[in-house]
Amino acid sequence: MLIGAFPLLAADRPQIICYGDSITAGHGLNPEQAYPAVLQRDLDQHGYSYKVTNMGTSGATTKDAVADVGAVIKAHPAVVIVEFGGNDGLRGLPLDQTRKNLDAVLTALEGAHIKVLLAGITLPPNYGQDYIGAFDKVFRDMAAKHHTAFVPMIYKNLVNVPGTIQEDGIHPTAKGSEIIANTLMPALKPLLHK
Repeated sequence: MLIGAFPLLAADRPQIICYGDSITAGHGLNPEQAYPAVLQRDLDQHGYSYKVTNMGTSGATTKDAVADVGAVIKAHPAVVIVEFGGNDGLRGLPLDQTRKNLDAVLTALEGAHIKVLLAGITLPPNYGQDYIGAFDKVFRDMAAKHHTAFVPMIYKNLVNVPGTIQEDGIHPTAKGSEIIANTLMPALKPLLHK
């Protein structure tokens, strides 16, 4: 049988789950404009046979991430991109809770032998440097503790680029989603095989 001569059907491809909040879900965008859909196109274009699944939920906090991580594990993905925490920060939730919840999610995925890319986010300047610094440190600490692939700030390449953030000042536009996908790709590629 010449299995290798035929491209894998989507159902047979190893899965990458993008597990996050409204940034992952594509709040205010069409599904094909959210960064997971952009990642799918980029991976296809570069010869990676993976199926990207968007498991983003608008408004989700790290507490929601803990509650639903079992469903992610049941899907048996090869890789999970974890993008939570922004809503915790915007709501001013205690950082020790965010830390504990992210730790639980990463521990669960690790225990299931799933590769993880942790995607960090920061907060608007009006939250104050002390809180923002402590918030950013949560992601750095979790990446170090769990030895995960890590992008400290998924918005780093779209800050101050016109047309990348929606009018709400929070969510990426289609152009912003493309930049997020490009920002994640260098950290994601080492977790994949062709």
